[in-house]
Amino acid sequence: MSIPHSPTLADRHLRVAGRVLVATVWSSAVIFGLYILAFYFVGLLSGNTGQWNEVLPGLYDANTRSATFGIGLHFAAGGIILILGCVQLVPAIRLRYPLAHRWLGRVYVVAALLTALGGLSFIAAKGTIGGWLMDVAFTGYGLLTGLAAVQTIRYARAGAFARHRAWGIRLFALAIGSWLYRMDYGFWFLFTGGAGHTQLFRGPFDYFMDFWFYLPNLLVAEVFIGRRELLGGRWAKVSATVAVYLTTAFLVLATYFFTKEFWGPAILGVFQS
Repeated sequence: MSIPHSPTLADRHLRVAGRVLVATVWSSAVIFGLYILAFYFVGLLSGNTGQWNEVLPGLYDANTRSATFGIGLHFAAGGIILILGCVQLVPAIRLRYPLAHRWLGRVYVVAALLTALGGLSFIAAKGTIGGWLMDVAFTGYGLLTGLAAVQTIRYARAGAFARHRAWGIRLFALAIGSWLYRMDYGFWFLFTGGAGHTQLFRGPFDYFMDFWFYLPNLLVAEVFIGRRELLGGRWAKVSATVAVYLTTAFLVLATYFFTKEFWGPAILGVFQS
């Protein structure tokens, strides 16, 4: 009979740091999801789609209605998956309210597929502002999101819950990509004044961001799924714990700044109009 392995102090600190980071990401992602719905989807419903270009130039074009519909669908469904993704990954909800978890999961997966299809249809109809490299990167993002959504529901229906959980985490890691994209750009401008960025999103930093906003997320997701061999040594765990806490502090500061300056006013504006 084997003796269960007792977690070390480094293990416990890393676990706590991970939980704090997850709670921070969830909270920030929910606020951002509400902002997406308030700014983009409500703007679509109210006919004020011209305001989209204030944040992302060239996003709305009256001459490409199919692209407008596609990106509107992308934003509306994207806001939903950011909010529901946070709910679906809470263990207490999954265990205590399995029926709610299943039905919300169906909505979540459908919304994720619509997000992917909306973004892909926009790229097919109009292309991205950043040219072919952004087209390739964002198409890859859409395809991976669609794949993760399909695999999440597929393994749930098959009763393979370990794989279902793994793909659900990967799907959430991709879902927060749009949130990280805004975060990274906002602070890059704050600290560098926009070095490496051009108005058409074709500078060195823009090309880097085309892939950076979602590929590293998948690596982090693998750690949360359970591939602890990536953090095998004691000092690797200590370093990871420090990095997680620094990342958390950065996200708290970023969330406060963006909520105060952008997200909060847009959300409150829906109720004040």
